[in-house]
Amino acid sequence: MNESRYSQSELEEKLDDILCAALSSRRSAAAVAAGIAPLSRAQQEFVLDWAQVAAQNAAELGYQFSAQAPQALTLFGRSGAEKWLLRALDAYDKEGLYPACAALKDLNGFKRASDAAGEGVALAEVKRVLELFLLGLAGRRLQLEAAEDTWTDTETIFLPVRIAHYPERARNFRLYKAIAVHHWAQARYGTFNLDLPAVLAGYAAPERALAWLNLLEAIRLENQSGRAFPGFSALFAGLRPALSASLAAAREQLSCAGASIADSVRLLREHYPLALPEPFPYMGSLRPERAAEVRGERIAKERRALYTELTQLRLAAQAERRDPQTGEPDLDVESSFETLDFELQIDGEAVAPPEEVARLMRSIIQDFGEIPEEYLLASGPGAYAADSLPEEESGGSGETRASGGRLYDEWDFRRRDYRKDWCVLFESEVPQGDAAYVAAVRARYAGQITQLRRRFEALRGEDRLMRRQQEGDDIDFDAVVEAYAERKSGIEPSERLFVQRRRSDRNIAVMFMVDMSGSTKGWINACEREALVLLCEALEALGDRYAIYGFSGWTRKRCEIYRIKTFGESYGDAVRCRIAGVEPRDYTRMGVAIRHLTGILNEVDAKTRILFTLSDGKPDDFHDGYRGDYGIEDTRQALIEARQSGIHPFCVTIDEEARDYLPHMYGPASWVLIDDAGQLPLKTAEVYRRLTS
Repeated sequence: MNESRYSQSELEEKLDDILCAALSSRRSAAAVAAGIAPLSRAQQEFVLDWAQVAAQNAAELGYQFSAQAPQALTLFGRSGAEKWLLRALDAYDKEGLYPACAALKDLNGFKRASDAAGEGVALAEVKRVLELFLLGLAGRRLQLEAAEDTWTDTETIFLPVRIAHYPERARNFRLYKAIAVHHWAQARYGTFNLDLPAVLAGYAAPERALAWLNLLEAIRLENQSGRAFPGFSALFAGLRPALSASLAAAREQLSCAGASIADSVRLLREHYPLALPEPFPYMGSLRPERAAEVRGERIAKERRALYTELTQLRLAAQAERRDPQTGEPDLDVESSFETLDFELQIDGEAVAPPEEVARLMRSIIQDFGEIPEEYLLASGPGAYAADSLPEEESGGSGETRASGGRLYDEWDFRRRDYRKDWCVLFESEVPQGDAAYVAAVRARYAGQITQLRRRFEALRGEDRLMRRQQEGDDIDFDAVVEAYAERKSGIEPSERLFVQRRRSDRNIAVMFMVDMSGSTKGWINACEREALVLLCEALEALGDRYAIYGFSGWTRKRCEIYRIKTFGESYGDAVRCRIAGVEPRDYTRMGVAIRHLTGILNEVDAKTRILFTLSDGKPDDFHDGYRGDYGIEDTRQALIEARQSGIHPFCVTIDEEARDYLPHMYGPASWVLIDDAGQLPLKTAEVYRRLTS
């Protein structure tokens, strides 16, 4: 039986509570209640629930929504009315209260836009899917941003806010995917690896030449990407028109494996006088000047970074050999542009490059097709001294902050949508602490460290039993019993009667995310630092790749991530001093920290990736509504995003109230409570051993 609708007086009473801050002697809830009273009970509940959400952002928004909601429901239905309000809330986040109220009042404008959109797809709906999709492709990691035009600067792909090119939603999504792949291919296969402004300057109509070059590159990139990923050929062919005779001929010439931007430029000369065909729907535009600017900044930065990394690698190799007479190193890189594989040699010996060096080399090869010889001119200690580098690379004294911050969305469970570009995150390095601290901890826990290292070494050496093999090291008695029974039953028995022992290959990368909020002040902070020392000492015996980052912050405009150890960094004196420098900061805004560290962890090529959090309490922040359910739900959504990208989150906490919220955030089997904070160092290492065994 349907519930009866609220009376006007009941609605007025409820609205008085929700909208009290927006009401006055000249503005009461009576008129709003009168408009809502004729609605069904379900519609009334809908208006009251969303009015509460809007009013939590600004009381005036709640009032304007409640006043316009009956007409919105008539025009758009419940689903459309939700989108209408969310558009206004997005406007409030980005532009303020007045534009948001104007958006709520512009019902006809929203209806016209909705009708025109048809079965369109919004970037906000598919952005994360596309980001995960691009993450799985070879080449440099690319960001996705909304823009009026479609283009790439080789580090960011700018996509339209909404696509409604086709009447079918699925086809509009395929167009989004094709646009993303096409611009990924421009960065991956070197569209901007020539001085295109100089090339275009040789034509009487540079804009016409640029349009032709864009078409020729689209054909080349379709062939190149389709060779690596055959499904892309079908994706592009299903969206573009049939090729003209001239473009079909160009396709033949651009179909070879080694075709480059130089081949497209060569064909441009003969195609320039011809009539321009319609551009393909996924092409977007070329902005070679902007791409050249971004590419130049990246090349300069990566050259300095590679110098520094290779010098440190050479010095570390010399130190391991302990030969003070060693001469200048012979650095050599053999590279292949097609596979982006390479071999690094130091003093004639092959060396496995650390993760950061491998990333830099892949990016440089993508820009040049090889590692330029001048990048590898080693000049002995001091040539790349830290004080000669910019502060953001050298570290400098004290806390070094990357220039500017990065914007991240944040999940608002009341809206059931993301607040776009809501959090500003800054990444910096933890200031170095007492150089003697780690040595003191190692001395205090000497016996326990020895036991942990033995356990971890045993974990590394464990073999995996392969049963039911045709030959092996021992008899598989279960298989023998089954074979005997089969023979007695008249069935031909299996010949797979042996067991083989095979070395278990660990391919694990772990990101340790350490709570540096003010609530860890005192003995909790001391326990966290000791836990990090014991973990590092044990993991050095195990050989798993790991990184350590701290997190804290002060409101959404100052979210902080602190580098303690990166994946490409060895556990040396610098890392030990940073562990000693870990100290309590501000608040615990966890969602944005998880999203940032998930991005870093996803760049590591590993079979198993774990996000391991050390924390003393629930998500919290200062005076902006993050405390409570909002922060818990944002953190939970960030963890869901991490799982969707293949990461396994786990949390170790000492918060006695953790049972109230951690099962909801992490799941029932992905967290552990340590009652005694004094046991945190040893328990954390043991939890990690069990988690990865």
